[in-house]
Amino acid sequence: MSVKYAFIASEEGSYPLIKMCRWAKVSRSGFYDWAGREPSDRARRRGELAVLVRFSFERSDGTYGYRRVHADLIRWGHTLDDETVRSIMRQEGLEACQPKPFRPVTTIAGDAADTPDLLRRDFTATEPGHKLVGDITFIPTWQGWLYLATVLDCFSKKVAGYAMADHMRTELVTDALGMAARNGHIREGVTIFHSDRGTQGGFNRSTQHRLVEARLTARREPLPGFSSRASFVACC
Repeated sequence: MSVKYAFIASEEGSYPLIKMCRWAKVSRSGFYDWAGREPSDRARRRGELAVLVRFSFERSDGTYGYRRVHADLIRWGHTLDDETVRSIMRQEGLEACQPKPFRPVTTIAGDAADTPDLLRRDFTATEPGHKLVGDITFIPTWQGWLYLATVLDCFSKKVAGYAMADHMRTELVTDALGMAARNGHIREGVTIFHSDRGTQGGFNRSTQHRLVEARLTARREPLPGFSSRASFVACC
């Protein structure tokens, strides 16, 4: 019965009281008697908890769910179970909004200019140093994002070269290719390097390159579009 009276009280002013009592099949005298009573100890405590729950929720900028709000209340010296907090949050209309975690973007949009597919989706190789594939991934660390560029030989499926840095600039890719060249995985006029359409300058205009020359001199002037110690002449 108290639920019906509470509903009528919440809608008072929206509809005539006499009609709401008729719809709920309760008497007006019963409603007035209920409204004039002092709130029970349980209702009073629930109201106090609702204030604390709302304070914890708003202090988190609306990101705390019922478990974190419950942890706050326990930390503040209040004894209650998490289901009570969950019920109060539902009653108060408090719904946590969890922001999406940041994820670095390592590729550009798929509507980039079409480029020839030199491998024709065939990633098998009959000899080493013929087909190389590469990609960049990101790893969360305590000091920020760590970017890892790898170059794999399709023949052996082994890592031919890699590089790590706190950025995704062109030198991250070319440093990995430089290691592959030093390890003997690049053959002049034969090796094809395949990657996706990355955001790195010099690699965002085509997805594949035929490596015709690898220059590994550390202080040699880099080629246009490549700003690293290991620069490559490339043509599609």
